[in-house]
Amino acid sequence: MFRLKRSQAVFFVVLCAVGFFAILSSTMSKNPVLKPFAASLGTPDDLLGVVASASTIPGILVSLPAASLSDVFGRRKLLLFGAFVFASAPFLYLGVDSWWTLALVRFYHGFATAVFVPVAEASIALLYPAKRGERMSLFNSATAVGRALAPFLGGYLLFATNESFFSLYVAVGVAGVTSLVIAFLFLAERKTVTLQVSGERSARGIFGGWLTIVKNTRVLGVSFVQAIQYYVFGAVEFFLVGYLTDVVGLNLLLVGAITGSQIVALVVARPLMGRLSDRIGRTKPILVGIVASCVFVGAVPFAFDFWVLLLLAVGYGVSFAIVLSSTSPLVSDLVPASLVGASMGFLSTMMDVGQTLGPIVSGLIFASSLRYLGLFLSLVLLLVVSAAVFVVSKRSHQVLDG
Repeated sequence: MFRLKRSQAVFFVVLCAVGFFAILSSTMSKNPVLKPFAASLGTPDDLLGVVASASTIPGILVSLPAASLSDVFGRRKLLLFGAFVFASAPFLYLGVDSWWTLALVRFYHGFATAVFVPVAEASIALLYPAKRGERMSLFNSATAVGRALAPFLGGYLLFATNESFFSLYVAVGVAGVTSLVIAFLFLAERKTVTLQVSGERSARGIFGGWLTIVKNTRVLGVSFVQAIQYYVFGAVEFFLVGYLTDVVGLNLLLVGAITGSQIVALVVARPLMGRLSDRIGRTKPILVGIVASCVFVGAVPFAFDFWVLLLLAVGYGVSFAIVLSSTSPLVSDLVPASLVGASMGFLSTMMDVGQTLGPIVSGLIFASSLRYLGLFLSLVLLLVVSAAVFVVSKRSHQVLDG
C-alpha cells in the first residue's frame, strides 16, 4: 500500500512538471506574441480569429478518440505523444512566412494539448476518486503556473529584444523540449502506477460509451458550460491584448502584466476552489463563477485605467477558476470508472469547440461597427445563457432519474 501511494505521488508530481513546461511553452507561443506576429505577416482583421483558433481545432477532432483509447491501452503512450508535439511544434514557427503557414503550425501545435490534457485528467480522476476536485485542480494549477508565467516572459522577451519573434520562439522551444525530456524520464520507467482501466473494450464498446455520455443530460449541461467558458476565455485572451494596446495605449510589458495577472489569479484560486467543491458540491461554485465572470468581462470595454483593468483581469481569473474547479470533477463523477477517459475527452472536445469559435465569432463582431463594446457584451450574453442551460439540464436529469 505504501509503495502504491508513493508510486501515485511520483506519477502525480511528474505529470504536473510535464504539464507546467508544456503549457508554459504553448502559451508563450501565443500570448502576447500571436496577434503582433500575425499582424506583421499581413493577416486580415477578419482572419485573425482563424489564426488564433487553429490550435484548438485538433481538440475537436482527436480529444475524444485519444482519451477513449487511453481507457483501453493505457495513458503512457498518449501522454508521450502529446509531449513530443509540445517539443517539436515551437521550432516550426521559425519558418513561418505567411498567415496561412502560421495557421498550419498552430494547427499542429494544437494536437499536443488535445491529447495530453484529457488523458492526464482521466489518470488523476481514477487515482484520486475521493479528491478529484482538489487533485485535478492542483494539476491544472501547475499547468496554469506555466500559463501565468508565459505572458510575463513573452512580454519581457519581446520588450527586451525589440520585438524579436525569432528569439521568443527559440525560448518557446526550450520549454517544450524540457517537457519532453521529463516525460521520457518518467515513461521509461515501466514499474509504476497502472494508468489504464481495461484492455478488453472493443470499438463497439467505445462507441457505446460515447453514446452513454451524450445521453446524459447532466454531462451535456456541464459540457456546454465548459464550452462557453472557453469560448469567452479564448476571445478575451486574444482580443484583450488588442484592446489594451489599441484603445488604452499600453505597451507590451504592461499588457503582459495584466494578462499574466489574470492567470496568476487562476493559479491561486483553482486548488482552493477544487477542495471546496469536494466538500460542498459542484453546482454552487459553477453558478457563482458564471455570474462573477459576467461582471468582470462586461466591465472591460468601460475601463481605461491600468489599475482598474488589472483588477478586472484578476477578478475574471478567479471567477474562471471557480467554474473550472468543478466542471471536470463533476463530469467524472457522473460516469462509471470505465468511461472516465472518454468523459474527459468529450469535455475537452466541447472545451475546444468553444475555444475555437470564441475568437472566430468574436472576430466577426469586432470587424463590424460594434468593435470591442459589442464583442465583450456578446460574451456576457453567452455566459448568461450557459447558466440557464446548466440549471435546466440539472432539473431535467433529476426528472429523468425520478
